[in-house]
Amino acid sequence: MSDALNLVYMTTRDKNEAIQIGRLLVEKRLVACVNILDNMTSIYQWQGNIEEDQETVMIAKTRQDLFEEVVSTVKAHHSYDCPCIVAVPIAEGNPEYLAWLVQETKTDLE
Repeated sequence: MSDALNLVYMTTRDKNEAIQIGRLLVEKRLVACVNILDNMTSIYQWQGNIEEDQETVMIAKTRQDLFEEVVSTVKAHHSYDCPCIVAVPIAEGNPEYLAWLVQETKTDLE
């Protein structure tokens, strides 16, 4: 198991989709926790047009070695063709919290 930890930033079309995906990720022990922030405004280019939409942000905490499984799980349950799923390394943090994060995510043997 790697000691590297990530925050995984994702967006969804709405709060209900974020809750569904977030619960699934926690139940599968792919992430220790998901924070959901509703009603974010996104402005972006998509298929040649400038779009403006309300979205919901998800921030998950997990181990770096679980990232690819997080991506495949999210993509399998997401309504977007190309969902935003990006990892940001956690450089430092409360040692007790980081230990909990590792404890609550599945090991390679599970």
